[in-house]
Amino acid sequence: MGIFSRSKRTDPTSDEQKGADATASGAADAGDSGSMDAAASGAADATASGSTETVTDSAGSAPAATVGISMSTYRGVGAPAGAPVAAEPASSGTPAGSTVGASAGASFGLAGGASGGGPAGAGAAASARPPAEAPQGAERAPGMRDNGLLQAALAELPAEPTSQQMLNAARQLLQGHVFLRVEGDARALIEAGENLPLQVATQGDAQWALAYSGGDALRASVQADGATGTSALAQPVTAVIQHVLQGPYAGLVLDHASGTSRLMLPRDLLERAVKDTTPELRIKSLLAAPRTAETAGQVVEAIAAGPVWVAASRPAEGQTPGIAEARSADGTRFLELFSHPLEVFALRPNDQPVPVKTAQLAAALRSDEGISGVLLDPAGPWIQLSREELAPILAVQE
Repeated sequence: MGIFSRSKRTDPTSDEQKGADATASGAADAGDSGSMDAAASGAADATASGSTETVTDSAGSAPAATVGISMSTYRGVGAPAGAPVAAEPASSGTPAGSTVGASAGASFGLAGGASGGGPAGAGAAASARPPAEAPQGAERAPGMRDNGLLQAALAELPAEPTSQQMLNAARQLLQGHVFLRVEGDARALIEAGENLPLQVATQGDAQWALAYSGGDALRASVQADGATGTSALAQPVTAVIQHVLQGPYAGLVLDHASGTSRLMLPRDLLERAVKDTTPELRIKSLLAAPRTAETAGQVVEAIAAGPVWVAASRPAEGQTPGIAEARSADGTRFLELFSHPLEVFALRPNDQPVPVKTAQLAAALRSDEGISGVLLDPAGPWIQLSREELAPILAVQE
């Protein structure tokens, strides 16, 4: 029995149609380039344009929601979150500054070694580094929480977001679960062996799948369309993205009725996003979860399994590329490591993500004793790992 069925169409407003047009156009243009960089930038530009055009006043001006919506998740289908665990940071210390150019550059097979100068404003961005740990969403039902990290990222979007702000929100989708609205009682439909009629938005012949970061976005959606005979189903993000890619959808819209806190992700960007990660989204999921004494070791294992990336500068002709580092206030150096190319684009738009194998990472760290460890996903949620914690990786040989 398939959990998803072809969705009932719900017509968006004329403004929503404009946003869908702009996003689809941007995705097509980005796809022609064959580059994840171009796809991410083009999609973000189109989505930003779409989001400003599609905003209506209904969600923002409505009184506090009083419409209830049942929440369900199922073993093997949903993605229930565990009970909160007391946070215990695996490593302490927040890097206070950032620079590009490490002597490890040659160890990654790049021409030359260090090169000075990073993206404009890199130091300022690092000094205002976000919290290491992700916010935990409200618990809407026993064992099931809002996707706090995605929810917070969408809430930060301004009325006229830049491409970088859109990319920053998009990268936070790659962990945990999202919610889907189902017409009728999801639990009863599943128990009866029925497919689930999911709600979508349509524009002409194009369909956009709808997903939600949590209860507030679901209530806003109910208020916007008045369809109170619906329920919510939690699904792993990877399952939802695969559903979109295997279906006739032009893309995915997150929190479509939540004013400026909405995000349109065209199909092209979703395809490229899942291509560059593992099905279980292991690294990002570990960083988004509450920290425990085991987190550092689990993250090191995930790094060794890969894939991971470093950020390499795009040198002018005649110059050599450098690898991004973070430096603490006392000058301690950490190699910046990334769990996905979107993490690089969101933080360092002028840099190029370069995939790194475990043996290459080990060789780079061994070749420069001045590097004290790695800083993984510095745009947050992040973790700082010392050389001692990275011992299993340092032991890997070519």
